[in-house]
Amino acid sequence: MASPTATVDNFPPAVSVQELIKQPFVSVPQSYVQSDQGIFKPADCFPSVPTIDLKLLLSEETAALELEKLHSTCKEWGLFQLVNHGVSSSLLENMRNEIEEFYNLPLEEKMKYKIRQGDVEGYGTVATIGRIFDWGDRFYMITNPIHRRKPHLLPELPSSLRNNLESYILELQKLSMKLVGFMAKALKIDRKEMEEMFDDGMQSVRMTYYPPCPQPELVLGIFPHSDATGITILNQINGVDGLQIKKDGVWIPVSFLEGSLVVNVGDILEILSNGLYHSIEHRAAVNSEKERISIAFFVNPKFEAEVGPAASLINSQNPPLFRRIGMEKYVKDFFSLKLNGKSYLEHMKVQIEDGN
Repeated sequence: MASPTATVDNFPPAVSVQELIKQPFVSVPQSYVQSDQGIFKPADCFPSVPTIDLKLLLSEETAALELEKLHSTCKEWGLFQLVNHGVSSSLLENMRNEIEEFYNLPLEEKMKYKIRQGDVEGYGTVATIGRIFDWGDRFYMITNPIHRRKPHLLPELPSSLRNNLESYILELQKLSMKLVGFMAKALKIDRKEMEEMFDDGMQSVRMTYYPPCPQPELVLGIFPHSDATGITILNQINGVDGLQIKKDGVWIPVSFLEGSLVVNVGDILEILSNGLYHSIEHRAAVNSEKERISIAFFVNPKFEAEVGPAASLINSQNPPLFRRIGMEKYVKDFFSLKLNGKSYLEHMKVQIEDGN
């Protein structure tokens, strides 16, 4: 017979949703219930999310047309599916197996990497505004620059996961710099200016496990937000959909193409483009029967850089819409706030009273 401390009402929500669902319960605990989930429409009510083909961007014959498609997609959608991205299917499969194995470890093993007091990196669940918890367990860590890595996180992972993750990070570093270069070209931003910002920049990963939920309409795997990044590259590793984006005021699901990666514009790229590109507000729904697993790779400027509209885009006809701020302070301020839509981007906007 289970002890009283094992019942769902007494289960500490900050430990693990994966452990919580092992306990018998009739309804979802209130600490996970999201009361207002907005208007949802099925995908067939909207055009499908655009697809960008990296092969076409790299080919002289097709580059111009695909670059224009990339440009219009970043302006109108802020998100696209990337195909022929060059990341091997065997590495993607290895990542799937390794992350699944990690989340199948006993809780006490995973708790070696738990989020420490006052920190944001590590393994655990996250509370949003109002102390409502996401229906998911995540492992977040900064992976670049190397000296910023926490010694008790990536270096201490099981060797097979660590080695595959290192290979994956290297591949996505190369891919992200290609994408950033193409976006600079599309925006007509000085390529050197863009490369100097993002080369050896701040990068991080988040491996997330969303357990099935008997009442999926009451919870969210992750609260609605836009990423405070330059770009984010998402790999939905076990083929279970759940990503939803907010377009024209309603939430629509994203159905991943097999083998594709989803790339979304982050707040920094919206700031850098002076509002021409739009970071997309998104969230994660959960499944009633199947677990969903994903890994997100976040791409940012280097800590020494300054975040603000690109100098080559600003003139008397196109004044800056956003403030300039050091990347170090940008990151610190972001983590001091809770995810809430695009509130951090609003925080970065130039105010009338600033005299600009």
